[in-house]
Amino acid sequence: MKTLKKITSLFILMIIPLVGAQAFNGGDMEVEPSQNVRTIEMIGDDQMNFDVTKITAKPGEKIRIVLTTVSKLPPAAMSHNVVVLQKDTDVEAFANASAMSPDNDYIAPDMEDEIIAATGMAGGDETVEVTFTVPEETGDYPYICSFPGHFYGGMKGILTVQ
Repeated sequence: MKTLKKITSLFILMIIPLVGAQAFNGGDMEVEPSQNVRTIEMIGDDQMNFDVTKITAKPGEKIRIVLTTVSKLPPAAMSHNVVVLQKDTDVEAFANASAMSPDNDYIAPDMEDEIIAATGMAGGDETVEVTFTVPEETGDYPYICSFPGHFYGGMKGILTVQ
């Protein structure tokens, strides 16, 4: 009986951080399960590619982007995120400034107002996600990986709101 209690206690101690990590998904809002949310699953790889480079959405639609990094490299060398930016953002300036902000998950603190939504960083075999409401204004909104050099390596896409 004591062994069962120890195992149960150990299990609870192990599960609490997992539940807490799941509760914080890097998103900018909470979405009730009853709301209609469309999930976009993406993969980022060692060749600095997103496998999804075009997303079409309706104004005000709720979207969940789920990014999985497929990599054999250590996270310090190869990690990915998805950062959806305002449509008038200078993407190169954002990528350059963010590359200088390793302590903020490669997000430039003085440019955070340019972000619509962003995941955290994911190393090899890790998955991160963000749920957000698509802007009401139609147009093309860029998204990138802000890890140093990845935008210039081709890790970018367009969210088209129509």
